[in-house]
Amino acid sequence: MSGDALSQIRARGHIGIRLGLGRMRALLGRLDDPQAELHGVLIAGTNGKGSTGAMVAAVLKAAGLRASQSPSPHLGSYRERIVIDGEPIAAADLDAVLEEVLRASVPGESRHGPATEFELLIAAAFLWSNQRKVDVAVVEVGLGGRLDATNTWTADVATITNVALDHEQFLGTTVDAVAGEKAAIIKRGNYAVTGASGSALSVIRRRARRLEVPLAESTPLRVMAQDLSGLTLRHERLGELQLPLLGRHQAHNAAVALDTIDALHDAGVATVPGEAIRDGLAATRWPGRMELLDVAGTTVILDGAHNPDGALALAATVEELYGSTSRGRATLMLGIMEDKDVAAMLAALANSEMLRTAHFVASGVPGTTRALAAADLAAAWAELPQTSPAAAVLDQADAALEFALDLAAASDGPLVVAGSLYLIGHVRTRLVPAMDHD
Repeated sequence: MSGDALSQIRARGHIGIRLGLGRMRALLGRLDDPQAELHGVLIAGTNGKGSTGAMVAAVLKAAGLRASQSPSPHLGSYRERIVIDGEPIAAADLDAVLEEVLRASVPGESRHGPATEFELLIAAAFLWSNQRKVDVAVVEVGLGGRLDATNTWTADVATITNVALDHEQFLGTTVDAVAGEKAAIIKRGNYAVTGASGSALSVIRRRARRLEVPLAESTPLRVMAQDLSGLTLRHERLGELQLPLLGRHQAHNAAVALDTIDALHDAGVATVPGEAIRDGLAATRWPGRMELLDVAGTTVILDGAHNPDGALALAATVEELYGSTSRGRATLMLGIMEDKDVAAMLAALANSEMLRTAHFVASGVPGTTRALAAADLAAAWAELPQTSPAAAVLDQADAALEFALDLAAASDGPLVVAGSLYLIGHVRTRLVPAMDHD
C-alpha cells in the first residue's frame, strides 16, 4: 500500500523515543478521547507481551467477542498495528484513520512538539477500535508503562507479564526501578494480573495494595509435552490445553493470558466459556517468535529474542527441539541493537550447544540507525569461550540471509535467525510473501 498519511507516519520514525503523556493526551483530546469508551486490557512486561496479547485476543474471538489488538512493533506491515478479529486493518482504512489522526496532531505541535510514530499509531488504534465498536481492546505497552503513550488509557485490566532489565537508559538500572515503571499501568478501579517474581513482584504488589486493586499472581501451567507443533499444557480447571507456540516459557505466558481472561470476567467486560478458551489457545498464532518455516527444505527458526531473557528462552527451546529439526550443523544469523546488553545476550545464546557451535553469520539490522555493526557483533561473539568464528560478517541483511540460507542448506542443518524484531520482520517479508508490506 502507499499513501501520503502513511509516508508522514513513517517519516516520524526519526524522532525516536520520547516518553511522556502530554502530547498524547492533547492529541486524544482533539479526537474526542476515543479511548475513554473502550474496555479491555493493557499489557506491559519485558517479554511475552505480544504472545500473551495474541492468546487473549484469540480466546475472545473464539467466544464470539470482537477484540482489537495493537501489537508493537510490526513485522512486515503497518497494518499489523491495528488488528480486529485477527485481521489487520485494510490499507484504505489505515490511510483514512491516519489522516484523521495527523490532522488532529497539528494544533498541538507548537506547544508539545510533533507526535512520535508510536503515539500516532496508538491514537489511530484507539480511534479505529472506537469507531468499529469493539467489545474488548487488547493493547500492548510500547516501552515501560508509566510514561508510555498507551498509559493515557484506563483499561479495566492491567497485566504485567514479567520484569527484567531492558531499555535501561529509559527505565532504570535495577529490576525494582523497571518494575515501578511497569506497575504504573495499574490504576484505581482496575483488576491486575502479573507473572512477575522476586523483588519485581513485591513492587507490583505494593502498587496494587496501595490502590486497592485485586492482583492475580500467575504461575506457569504444567507442560505435559512439547514438540514442533507446540505445547500440551495442563490447567487445574480446564484440563488439557493445546498451544501451537514453541518454548516452555509460553506456559507462563499462557497462565498470564488465562488469568487475564478471568480478570476481564471479574471486571464485567467479557465472559468466556471453557470451550472457547480451549479453541482460542489452539488457534493462537504469533509470527516471528519461535516461528518455524520450511524454506526449500531448510528449517528456518525466526525469533525476536532481543534481550538476555529472550535469548535464554530461545537457547533453551532450540536445545530441546533440535533433534526434531535436522541432523546437520546449525547456522545462526544474528543482528541486534547497539543499546542492548550485547555481552549478556550472546552469553545467553551460547548456553545452547547447538547455537554455540553453529555457523555464525553476523548481520546488520535494516530500518534503524541504532543497529550494532556486524563486525562489532562478530568480535563480541568471538570473545565467548568455545564459540565458532564468524562464517560471514555482512551489514546488509539481504546478503546475510542469502549467505545463511545457502550455508544451512549445504550443512543440512537448521537456520536460526534471531535478535532485533526489525531484522526478524525484514527476513520474514523475504521468506513469507503475504500482505502488502507497508
